[in-house]
Amino acid sequence: MDYLNNKFDVIVVGAGHAGCEAALSAAHLGCNVLLCTLDVNNIALQPCNPAIGGPAKSTLVREIDALGGVMGEVADATYLQMKTLNSSKGPAVRALRAQSDKREYSLYMRKIIENTPNIWLKQCCITELKTKDGKITGAVDEYGIEYTCNAIILTTGTSLEGKMYVGLQSYSGGRLGERAAIGLSDSLHKLGIRTKKLKTGTPARVDKRTIDYSKMTIQPGDDVLSFYSFKPNRPVRPQYPCYLTRTNEETHAIIRANLDKSPMYQGLIQGVGPRYCPSIEDKIVRFASNPSHHIFIEPEGLNTYEVYIQGFSTSLPACVQVEMLRSLPGLEKAHIIKPAYAVEYDSVPAVQTLHSLMSKDVQGLFFAGQINGTSGYEEAAAQGLLAGINSVKYLNGSDMIELSRSSSYIGTLVDDLVTKDIQEPYRMLTSRSEYRLLLRQDNADYRLTELGHDIGLIDDTQYKRYKDKQQNIQTEIERLKDTKLSATDEVNSILAKYNEHIDRGIRLAELLKRPNITYDVLRELNSETISAKDVADEVEVLIKYDGYINRQEQQVESSEKLEKYRIPANFDYKNLKHISTESKEKLEKIRPTNLAQASRIGGVKPADISVLMVMLKG
Repeated sequence: MDYLNNKFDVIVVGAGHAGCEAALSAAHLGCNVLLCTLDVNNIALQPCNPAIGGPAKSTLVREIDALGGVMGEVADATYLQMKTLNSSKGPAVRALRAQSDKREYSLYMRKIIENTPNIWLKQCCITELKTKDGKITGAVDEYGIEYTCNAIILTTGTSLEGKMYVGLQSYSGGRLGERAAIGLSDSLHKLGIRTKKLKTGTPARVDKRTIDYSKMTIQPGDDVLSFYSFKPNRPVRPQYPCYLTRTNEETHAIIRANLDKSPMYQGLIQGVGPRYCPSIEDKIVRFASNPSHHIFIEPEGLNTYEVYIQGFSTSLPACVQVEMLRSLPGLEKAHIIKPAYAVEYDSVPAVQTLHSLMSKDVQGLFFAGQINGTSGYEEAAAQGLLAGINSVKYLNGSDMIELSRSSSYIGTLVDDLVTKDIQEPYRMLTSRSEYRLLLRQDNADYRLTELGHDIGLIDDTQYKRYKDKQQNIQTEIERLKDTKLSATDEVNSILAKYNEHIDRGIRLAELLKRPNITYDVLRELNSETISAKDVADEVEVLIKYDGYINRQEQQVESSEKLEKYRIPANFDYKNLKHISTESKEKLEKIRPTNLAQASRIGGVKPADISVLMVMLKG
């Protein structure tokens, strides 16, 4: 009953997507967790787009699930629409996207948290961190109540010293209708931890009863559903459409005429915004030659009239937002329920953390989510899960988990954050991974379930299900390699539909390698072909892209050679010869743990790595 004395193993500050995964993983691994949030009604809130997944992000969600996290399960349970993006392209860029019921998602996550032993939920603002001899010992909240613990995970999102802007007016807060977290940044500064300002924004919400959908293009979900979680019995729910409209010259003229009312263009906001999710005014200025931009109209839930206007984030005044929206086809009579706004907040540059997401300066202090300079729910959840696992490893005195770039997108994400001094909100992209054909959404369980089971977050039942699936995949691959198809008239009549023809017998595996042949075609040709979609999808990729996959596996082997060169924590970079001053400064700032990491630091040259290799060999 340590909670009676405000004594916990781990304190998680923030209950967004990072905080929920952090608290749940630490609790499932046996720790007593205090989960602090500014508003218990906003647990796992989706303050921006009510959707999970998309390019690269869907792989993160599958990886979270494979390690024992819950985001995939919650997304599967609360979707309004499931849609596979880039389905006609290669497997490295295919991506599942779920339009979520925003409120249902939050309530489902809260139910999981409230039904998990060892988690104590509390609505309060943590304002001070307590340390002794460079280690976390506790925290203090806004009411002066002190809590003792040995590990703290900060997942403050956009709340840390947050300030919102609608036009030239500003308000203290991290999200619309929620206060900011004030005081904690000062405590971090006293511990020698540097913060910097970042900026993000979110579009207006519109009453769907005032929208004319007949002027828009419908965007339906998939006929054949896919899911995020590798667990069975996922719910089949009705599919609800999204819609597409476009900006036009009138929209652009309104924006250009009101740029003087933008806090960004007036210099009121100093923080850097996300490159890959710019405001609509940024799009109009930066891409002036583009006559229009896509705008997606997406439902926020079944029990609300609120509709999300994706691609239309802005910090222009509310009255200007009305003009802008009503210039869009189908939104001529739109009623705004909530205005768009920008928010500027404190983040902690992640070069100050280790790959475990623990601070380099304060032992037992972990950071996860937007505080590390990322954007996106999926990026946050992935970090939260890793921080939660490693907080328990730290408390137990065990080696902490450090995922490699070749193992996962989570590993790529964390390595980029702690190695590269990133100046803008970071978004996971397929192009960020040099191993993206190996790190697909379909094989996340193959890559990470063993680790999740070893950690203790994947139970024996789920682990057996995973092993059975892998066995089915291997059995089917062998069957396709062994089964020969004869060149009969019946076979060629089927192949003709796909512009294919065979003159002699061919093994099914060889036929599947042809560009026009999919696993569905094999089903027409061979009655023994399996029906399980997840198995079939992976079999098709492994056979069709076998040569490319082997090539990337060779790349991994080459990279692992550099990882074997470990760099001592106290390595003296300042006195290195034959390395530029710039490289020394960057190496000293990042303090990489091995040569592979050192080679990825911006500005460090191949010649510098060669010098380091010689020094480490000596």
